Amino acid sequence: MKKIIVAIDGFSSSGKSTMARQLARETGYLYVDSGAMYRAVTLYALRNGMVGPDRSLDVAALVRALPHIDVAFALASDGNQHTLLNGEDVEREIRLMEVSEMVSPVAAVPEVRRFLTRLQQGYGVEKGIVMDGRDIGTTVFPDAEMKVFVNASPEVRAQRRVDELRAKGERVEYADVLANVMERDRIDSTREESPLRQAPDALVLDNDRLTREEQMQWLLDKFHTIAGD
Repeated sequence: MKKIIVAIDGFSSSGKSTMARQLARETGYLYVDSGAMYRAVTLYALRNGMVGPDRSLDVAALVRALPHIDVAFALASDGNQHTLLNGEDVEREIRLMEVSEMVSPVAAVPEVRRFLTRLQQGYGVEKGIVMDGRDIGTTVFPDAEMKVFVNASPEVRAQRRVDELRAKGERVEYADVLANVMERDRIDSTREESPLRQAPDALVLDNDRLTREEQMQWLLDKFHTIAGD
């Protein structure tokens, strides 16, 4: 079986990270959560006073800080891959609503996208990788052998996000999360640098009504067809 690059793109909270992580586990591939990388940079901006009380972003300060930001991944004691920001495990912190509310504006900064795109492309040199995000199949790996675009309605995605956050002990309201999901969709789809869009050769997976098991079977079938068995 040949090694390939699997690029999974889609809207926020569409479940793409969960399915990408499981697909990597099932195939023995390396998994890279590109969204976590943007969240880590966003957390850095929040911690270092680059976000104002009105949620304005000091873009110039963030761009100057990029050489001092290191984002990496490591296998944690729980058996899952965690995100490291300058050597610190920030996996929990980057999933908080405070970060979710700022990640799209940070990800829209061209210099941030170019900075992280270079890091992401380094992971795919030897192939055998599953990466999910917003522009993996269009910008990061436009020649990926397998491209998937995941779609689901804003309402379904918002409820999934609410369930996830409440399971972690956060107190959130559905209306607030839905507004955040829709605003992130708007920013991600209209930014000038690498906007979220479906690659012309991407396979479309609408998972509004699919179970996780059904999603995974669909992905594995496509993977084995493309990679060869």
